[in-house]
Amino acid sequence: MTATNQAPTIRQASIKAIKDVLSGGYPVVAIETWEEESSLSTLTGFFNSAFKGNGSFYVWDLQNGLCEPSSGTSEPLSAVEALEKIQSLDKPGFYIFKDLAEILSDNEIQRRIKNVYSAFRGRNKFLILLGAKFTLPLELNKDITLVDYKLPEINEIKYLVDDYFAALKKRGVEINLNEDEIDQVYTSLKGFTSAEIRFSLNKACIGLKSLDNKILDKLHDEKEQLARKDGVLEYVRGSETIEDVGGLENLKEWLVKRRKLFTPEAAAAGLRPPRGLLMMGISGCGKSLSVKAISALWNLPLFRLDMNKVYSGAYGTPEGTFFRAIKNIEAVAPAILWIDEIEGGISSSTAKDGSTGSHIFSAFLTWMQEKSSDVFVAATANRIDLLPAEIIRKGRFDQVFFIDLPNDSEREHIFKVHLQKRKNDLSKFDLPLLSVATEFWNGAEIESAVEAAMIEAFSRNEEMNQDDLYTIIRNTVPLSRTMAEQIKFIKNWASERAVSASLKDGK
Repeated sequence: MTATNQAPTIRQASIKAIKDVLSGGYPVVAIETWEEESSLSTLTGFFNSAFKGNGSFYVWDLQNGLCEPSSGTSEPLSAVEALEKIQSLDKPGFYIFKDLAEILSDNEIQRRIKNVYSAFRGRNKFLILLGAKFTLPLELNKDITLVDYKLPEINEIKYLVDDYFAALKKRGVEINLNEDEIDQVYTSLKGFTSAEIRFSLNKACIGLKSLDNKILDKLHDEKEQLARKDGVLEYVRGSETIEDVGGLENLKEWLVKRRKLFTPEAAAAGLRPPRGLLMMGISGCGKSLSVKAISALWNLPLFRLDMNKVYSGAYGTPEGTFFRAIKNIEAVAPAILWIDEIEGGISSSTAKDGSTGSHIFSAFLTWMQEKSSDVFVAATANRIDLLPAEIIRKGRFDQVFFIDLPNDSEREHIFKVHLQKRKNDLSKFDLPLLSVATEFWNGAEIESAVEAAMIEAFSRNEEMNQDDLYTIIRNTVPLSRTMAEQIKFIKNWASERAVSASLKDGK
């Protein structure tokens, strides 16, 4: 693997959008970006190309005031003073302000920007604002044009990583990563700025004489840190695989067939990645486990969106928090967005009451219908009767699966998984008999029984045996008995609205 001689053309759509608004003569432009240095570099290139050294190029920020990089001069001016100053300058050019996003609601700032708009219009002079997020006050809606300068796309990430690895090779570091693992490195760094990519690689590789797939765990740590900064998105790391899911063969087959749809080969064949999957059914039957298994099977990062945090108001208005979460998950795509118990945040009642919930519901439906990013939505639901019909219909989710209580063969598989996970000798257990003894149990109850039996045996300083399991089973009242009416309702409701995740009779 060798680095290319020239960096690829990066973020073409963003760069073209900036170029188009400047070519169109818009006098005031706000660029939303986490890449302040990169966007400033892009603007410098535009300026040099357009003005050939005959224009003014000024940069203002709160610390340094108004600076002219070419001459090295600066004036310690406030934002209001700097905006007044640039109105008096006759030469055309770029006037870049970095720290106005948080003070656009100030009346004096608004008036100065309006004056700049009038003074710069048609004179080849441009006020360019840089910030991570702009919330435009109504007074400035018609005066400021918004442009999004996106985070590095995969082609730039590849260039940065390949260039970094090439430098490591020159220093004698061995790169023991196969192509799939290198692709995982690229994917792990989606959503980072260029600087964060370099910092993450430095942190992961420092002091190493050779690189192997352990670097992926270190990069996942950085991904987790990225999610923690957001607040409502949780980066989920787990060791669960598709083999850990007992039964659910229809669901597994559906997932396996789509594991390669996020690859360039699938795109070349004209195939689009799946939009999402809704798993509904009885509590404790493996919905959450299945979501984690998708992440491992497809080799995609998994983020959980906590709707309770969205509605809490602790992270801003619920609508703003939800939109920010959607924007952040799109920045790290391809990725999986897990919405657990979706009916708690998006339900029939919230869809109709005209409140914040209805706004989020409408925004979610629109995004699911029109999203172009490679974000796969894995949603789970227990109270399926609360889900609006608009959620279930085709076009939002690719498939709706119903996860029922496990059948005979599935219970055998679940026992096998949990006994092996705890290093028990399977030959000492009669799995078919255990399956019969736990008829109408869910997977979580079986796991709990194995755990409880292990504790009993451990307290005696002995290995667990089948009698320990039978003791726990005899003293357990399963959910299917305590909530029989509700489970019957769920099954009837789902029979005509969803596809069974399990094979009929386990065959």
